[in-house]
Amino acid sequence: MPLLHIAWLRFKPDVPEERIDRHLAACRALVGKVPAVVNLQCGPNLSDRAAGMTHGFVVSLADDAALGAYLDHPAHVPVASRHKADVAELRVMDLQV
Repeated sequence: MPLLHIAWLRFKPDVPEERIDRHLAACRALVGKVPAVVNLQCGPNLSDRAAGMTHGFVVSLADDAALGAYLDHPAHVPVASRHKADVAELRVMDLQV
């Protein structure tokens, strides 16, 4: 059964927009590098209903087993690590769809 790995985050207020854009581009570049990823979409939040979260990510994966392959993939690990320094808050949800 397909899985959606969904992340909401709030970047720290002092993180420049161009660095945020680089983070988003690095995430989008994972498509094709990480075989487990079927699709990846990310961008700024446009809603006032997100409890202050500024950006969101939706990663489409084939199934539950693909989640571990994605999270541990050598192309994903450094991208996720670079985000940590600039992120004030992160929430994640994984949905079987």
